[in-house]
This record gives sequence, C-alpha cells and structure tokens, in this order.
Amino acid sequence: MGLNTVFKNYDELVKNSPLYKHVLEILYTGLREADPWYAVKKYVSVVDGKIIVNQRSYSGFKRVHVIGFGKASTKMAQALYSILDNSIYGGIVIAPEPAEDIGPIKVLKGDHPYPGRNTIVSSRKMLDYLENEVGEDDLLFVLISGGGSALFEIPANDLGIEEISSITRELMMRGADIYELNTVRKHLSRVKGGKLLKYIRSKWVVSLIISDVIGDRIDVIASGPTAPDPTSYHDVKNILEKYGLWREIPERIREYVEKGVKGLVPETLKPGEQIFNRVYNLVVASNYSSLVKMRDKALELGYNALILTPYLYGEAREVGRVIASIAWSIVDHDIPIAKPAALIAGGETTVTVKGKGLGGRNQELCLSIALELEKLTTASKIIFACMGSDGIDGNSPAAGAIIDNNVVREAREKKLDPRSFLNENNSYVFFKELGRAIYTGYTGTNVNDFLISLIV
Repeated sequence: MGLNTVFKNYDELVKNSPLYKHVLEILYTGLREADPWYAVKKYVSVVDGKIIVNQRSYSGFKRVHVIGFGKASTKMAQALYSILDNSIYGGIVIAPEPAEDIGPIKVLKGDHPYPGRNTIVSSRKMLDYLENEVGEDDLLFVLISGGGSALFEIPANDLGIEEISSITRELMMRGADIYELNTVRKHLSRVKGGKLLKYIRSKWVVSLIISDVIGDRIDVIASGPTAPDPTSYHDVKNILEKYGLWREIPERIREYVEKGVKGLVPETLKPGEQIFNRVYNLVVASNYSSLVKMRDKALELGYNALILTPYLYGEAREVGRVIASIAWSIVDHDIPIAKPAALIAGGETTVTVKGKGLGGRNQELCLSIALELEKLTTASKIIFACMGSDGIDGNSPAAGAIIDNNVVREAREKKLDPRSFLNENNSYVFFKELGRAIYTGYTGTNVNDFLISLIV
C-alpha cells in the first residue's frame, strides 16, 4: 500500500503545493496504523499451540469460528486467517463490498449506510450459523468495526427494516450524533446492545473491535452487539422527541418504544449481567492510536506537532470556525504551538442537512475553515486536510478535501461562491471544481475522521 495507491488523485493534489505532499504522507501514516491487518496481527498470535489475544491464553476448545461485520470485517478476517489458518473451522463476515471467501470463512454482502435486504438476508445466515455450528466448547471470534450497525441487523418484534432504515436516515439528516443514533438502533434490534450473545453458546467469545466512535465506547461501536448497554427506552423516546421524529415515525414503532418505557418488552442487556463473563471485548485500533502515529510522522518531517484532540465533535461548520481560530493563533502568536506547526485532530463532526447538494462532514468542515482563513492577512502558508478514514465522506464519492489559505480566492476567481456551496451542503462539488477533493475509495477500515493542518 503506497501513497499513489491510497490517494487516487495524488499527483493532481501535490501539484498545488509541496506542503500537500507532507499532509498526504501524514494522513497515510494514520491510515496505515488503522489497517485491520496490522491491528489484528498486533494483538493475536499462536504460541505453543495456544491462541494468545493481548496476553490472554485460550486453549482446550474444540473448534474455532469467526464472525464479523463492519467496513473492516474482511481485512480483519483475512488477518485472523493468516494467523490461525487451518485452526479455523468456519464462519461468516458481512461487508459493504463483495469479496472472495477467506478459506472456510464466507464473505456476505450487507447494506451501508442504511440497512436493507442484503443486510437482513446475510444477518439471518449469520444467526443460523451461530445456532447450528458453534458449540459450547468452541472458541468464537467476533470481528466488529464501524458500519456494523447497518451491515448486521435483525429488527426486534418483527419491525420493518425499511422503517428502521428511514429512522436512521432522518436522525443522521437532523444532526444526531453516533451516541444518540445507536441508542435508538439498539432498542429496535434483536442483536444490538449485547443481545447477540443470546445466540452464542460458546464459553469463549473474543470480540476484536476497531473503533469508529469518539471515546472508543464499546457499547456504541456497531451498536455494541457484545457489550452491556447503559441506555434505555426512555432515552430512545427523548432522542426521537428532541429531533422532532416522535410523531413522524410509524405508529407501531412508537407503540413498541412506549411498551419499552413501561417495561413491557425486554430491555437491552445491562452492565453486570452474568452473560458478559464469557466475552472479552478488545479495541485493536482507534482514532487516537492513529493520531499518535500521525504526530510522530509530522515530527519526523520537521514540524512541531500537537495532537489537539481525538474527540472533535459538533456541527461541522461551527467546529470549522474554532479550528480556524486556533490556526490564526499559531500564525500570530505561536500558540498553542510554534511554527512550523502540525496541528492534528480526530473525531466525528455532524451536519444538519438543509440543502440538496453533495458532500459530507469532512468537506463541510474544510469549507468552513476555508471561509475563516480568508479573513487572515498573513505571509504564512496554511494547509488543512479533513478526511474520513473509511474513504467515503457523506453522500459524495470523496474521502474529504485539502485546502490552503488561497482556496477561497481561487474559487472567487472562478466565479464560485463558497458561502452558497456551504449553505446548500454542496461542499463536494465545490472542491471537485477546484481539484481539492481527496479520493481513496473504501479503505477497508474506519476509525473516525482525521484532520491535519500544516502552518509554516
């Protein structure tokens, strides 16, 4: 995996400035650290016939099985198969893109970002496998990564997958964060919020998790299928009311949530329940671990480097203003870090969609920053890049965008009004016109978003 391979338009981008090359090298370092193959290999090994997972030893089992779901599930399964090889009896992983089977592990297609027919069909096959093939004395690996909420789903109480998909879409469009979104998903599902464990008989369950959630909360990643859930139906109702959806959702879902509030339908599994004694949940890759490697790469390239936060969140255009103000502070006062500076951050912003354009939170964040940088009169060169580590930003084909403090001037010279593009949530078209969109395609991983700024 090289720079030219990962960034499809690498040559076009680096023509804009030599500093663009450094930005892309730093982003590449973050993606490599989040690579599922590397992450699994770092924590799983075989020593003297025993399977070692992060210094925990497993032996005495009859067979080894693998299931998984998420954007990184295929690569994670490939890595695990390379380690365990003939020890694996079989399994199923559900991925957003078709792929060849991995030895005895079948690769099935699911739907993303909203669950649909593929998700339902593949999820039922996975549950059939768990119930018919995995015994009490077997070892089961569960490979979990971002996107798993959409790729693996069986609705509760025969609720419709289309209805759940519609609610998911509306919450996203109205700016709900991942904690709120997955609280709702967990309570409308038969397999989320720890409930997957009800279908598993094995005494040994190892969940290897790649985190796409701020704070790496395992109850939120892919809606916590093997983790205890502290949220409730009361929370679900409050969230749906907060975003004006309570009276808009189908009546039977509203009735189901009301029953949950009254304790008439089962809750998700809660902390302290005995069923969790047989599962080991381990985060093997996260946004923070990638940011650390990105910082080290920036230092290697000669920059003073600072990780601002791995917890970046909020409305993208508002976060953009704050981030731009920090760049301004570095330009004028060398605070919080002196030039030449590399400012690094990660997390996941949100977008309240009001327009009909193409874009995503990373490109909207970049466009907001670009508008703020226009206010600076400085000889300093400022580069910003924002991208989704999964390679897909919103409803666009781009992973994100890369800008400098001349982008808005260039746009106005081409008769492009950046403010109107921002108001229409049309950031992708804006950056495409300027040759600043970043294209990677699916990266096969997902650890939230990366932001990098170089200021010299």
